[in-house]
Parts: sequence; structure tokens; C-alpha cells
Amino acid sequence: MLDVREPWELQTACVQEDGFDLLRIPMREVPQRLAELDPSQPMVCLCHHGMRSLQVANYLTQNGFTHVVNLQGGIDAWSNEVDPSVPRY
Repeated sequence: MLDVREPWELQTACVQEDGFDLLRIPMREVPQRLAELDPSQPMVCLCHHGMRSLQVANYLTQNGFTHVVNLQGGIDAWSNEVDPSVPRY
């Protein structure tokens, strides 16, 4: 999972889920840090409501990543539908 929110957002609410790795790279840093990501691995992109992560998912797809999805609704939806202990903001 790739969380593309800003550091202050990560301090407010964060996903902690067993079974997957979580990498935190703010959206604006993704192009410079692209080498940190493995294009052969499945990738789920996450932000607050799903718009920034959708842009990042599209960018990754354009750059050779073949197993990329956007977490529609972002961490806000995660809080509502998966883990209500995650604060909403």
C-alpha cells in the first residue's frame, strides 16, 4: 500500500493493517522517489478521499506499473467501512 498523504495527515490518521507493507510517500515526491517502488508488485494507492491517490495510480500505470489500484474513498472510506478506530478528519 502506498499512502500519498502529507506528513501532517499521517499524524492525524493512519492505516495499520497486518498482511501488507505500507510505504508513505507524499504525492509531490512520488516522481523523485519512483525507484523506491517495485513495478512488479501489486500496489494500492491511498489518500484522504481518493483523488490524489487516483492521480498517483494513473501516474504509476503510465510509468510501467501493471498492478495498481486506487483505494476509492481513501482513508475516510477505510474509517467508515473497515476500521472505525481510524480517526476521520
